[in-house]
Amino acid sequence: MKKRWLIGGLAVVLLSVVGGILFMNKTEEKEYKSESGLSYVAKIEGKEFYVYEEGQWATKFLTGVNMGAAKPGTFPGEVAITKEEYLRWFQQIKDMNADIIRVYTTLKPAFYEALYEFNLNNKDPIYIMHGVYLNEADIAELNNAYAEDEKIKRDFIEDATEIVDVLHGQATLPKRAGYADGEYTKDISQYVIGWILGVEWDPYFVNGTNEANPEKTAFEGDYLYTEGASPFEVFLAEAGDAILSYEAQEYQTIRPLSYTNWLTTDMLDHPNEPDKKEDMAVVNTEHIKSTDQLETGLFASYHVYPYYPEFLNYQPEYTEVKNEDGSVNTYKAYLRDLIKEHSVPVMVAEFGIPASRGKAHESLYSGFNQGGIEETEQGEMLINMLKDIHDEGYFGGLVFTWQDEWFKRTWNTMDFDLPDRRPFWSNTQTNEQHFGLLAFDPGEEKSVVYVDGDDSDWSEKDQLLKNEETTISVKSDEKYLYIKVESKEFNFEADQLFIAIDVKEDQGNSETVDGSLAFSRPADFLVKINGATESSIMVDAYYDSYYYQYAEQLGLIEKQPDYTVKNSGIFKPIYHALSSELTLPQTKEIIPFSNYETGALVLGDGNPEHEEYNSLTDFAVKDGIVEIALPWQLLNVMDPSTKQIIGDLYQNEGVEAVGVENIYLGAALVKKGYTESSELMLEPYSWESWELPTYHERLKPSYYLLKEAFLEYDK
Repeated sequence: MKKRWLIGGLAVVLLSVVGGILFMNKTEEKEYKSESGLSYVAKIEGKEFYVYEEGQWATKFLTGVNMGAAKPGTFPGEVAITKEEYLRWFQQIKDMNADIIRVYTTLKPAFYEALYEFNLNNKDPIYIMHGVYLNEADIAELNNAYAEDEKIKRDFIEDATEIVDVLHGQATLPKRAGYADGEYTKDISQYVIGWILGVEWDPYFVNGTNEANPEKTAFEGDYLYTEGASPFEVFLAEAGDAILSYEAQEYQTIRPLSYTNWLTTDMLDHPNEPDKKEDMAVVNTEHIKSTDQLETGLFASYHVYPYYPEFLNYQPEYTEVKNEDGSVNTYKAYLRDLIKEHSVPVMVAEFGIPASRGKAHESLYSGFNQGGIEETEQGEMLINMLKDIHDEGYFGGLVFTWQDEWFKRTWNTMDFDLPDRRPFWSNTQTNEQHFGLLAFDPGEEKSVVYVDGDDSDWSEKDQLLKNEETTISVKSDEKYLYIKVESKEFNFEADQLFIAIDVKEDQGNSETVDGSLAFSRPADFLVKINGATESSIMVDAYYDSYYYQYAEQLGLIEKQPDYTVKNSGIFKPIYHALSSELTLPQTKEIIPFSNYETGALVLGDGNPEHEEYNSLTDFAVKDGIVEIALPWQLLNVMDPSTKQIIGDLYQNEGVEAVGVENIYLGAALVKKGYTESSELMLEPYSWESWELPTYHERLKPSYYLLKEAFLEYDK
């Protein structure tokens, strides 16, 4: 630990004579040192969270961001972010008026070195809430924190004490696959204002621990003890006490401590929750108490999102809580209920909204959905949630998350991509990849195309085919297949433009079911540009992965025999599932299976530099030019980086990847009142595979909105 000299509670004045001149240099104390000899930089008194700044204790509403360990082309276990990237991000986060960065586990030395260097050069430091992760494979396999000679507990404590050494710059970690390693020499402990231990607890793991260890009902340690605790809560207390004790003994330092929790394992009853596992287990950290020796105290922390679990939509009394404009606010209702259960300060350690094209869940009253949200809307929604968190008495809120995460998966898209290739392309259909305030857009400096109606980013070499009516050009990158169609004859208000796309050999429709369009080779997809609100991409019914999964495999939607026939001529809308049929236990109401049309196309301006920018833009129209950006997954591409697509669903009896060299495209303009059939000539387009993606960083509009909001809470 860094040495300090104290005389009568004041820092010693260091005297030195250089060249006959006397200099005086005051060393400012960053940590408070108590009469017991322990140092700390944060503490809890009553329900207030205090931070030691400029020699005195101060409290305010704390804001910040969560930060993951990955960037495009890497998984989190590779911890590949560089010191230079961290320094740049720290400056952007501080410029956003944030107080805190929360991290979930040990990172590479670059993170701690960058934080040390950044704070050394900034009077107003960035503080850290540090986590300790658990091996989720062990959780799934053992389902009991005390199984196999307390393996999970032992590993939890070992990892935590290792992190203590890391924070004090006293660790050398060996190389291990999936873990950080290296030499840790920077003491950043004075900037760590709290522990948030653990993960979003699996309810089966909680109950499995409780059922297997009925004798573990109490714990008494040096810093923590339990009252009325479950065996799982005893496990948490034992681990927490071990961490606190280790840091106190080795470094004469302690800090406030908390445990990760979420709605699934809160202490509240949710009688109208239709999914049993979302209300089957309880982790009540109020059963964990601090002894007098823990001068820093305990706080509670939760991950609280506005759209999940279902009880947020359907708990009847939650609909009675209203905003000033009279709209229902079930998020505020839950926050109000939760904080009443706590005697300690409470932080919302994660709240967020994904600015993605794809959607996985809906918030019934607010529209704060899990996806399908534009980037400016993302910021506005985050500000509203932050206000609710503040107004309901929480001491802080941390936005999830700082940077987009290309490696993530979502339940309704994960079966249609390749898990080991997710970090190598950007799937805007997967909402989990797009919670960030910092976007990673394809291209080293800018994207190859901005869909805004300006064709200056296209050239003649991009042309695929040209006829008397239309010229078709095609490009692609790590996120989209881009199509430009030029036609001086196209009247957007009256005419229709059709683009046929053939992805998979030996299947597809040779013509539409009504015979109005025919194709030089069978087409798997048909894009229809039909005004501002009726444009969409449709799929050959035989190649519809949504229908195959939810009708043929799972039986959740009605079967349609015509859809299982090749070359039926049927092009159908593309859907994503949102929820299975639900039965609400309290009200007995049945909520039917729900989906949404993800193939519907949005007209807008997709250029981030423009004032009218809309991040959900799929196509733009201007002066006879139509630009379209089609997400790869909408074309049944499982991995564009290795050119893998979904194969024959019925022949393979499921989703199976197959390679492809080319895809084929053609277009036809159908004038208003024109009744004769049109034939589309399809020509091949190929793209280069890649091992590592190109990308550049971009701060989303939500960043700038939060910057202003954080400033209001920084006073």
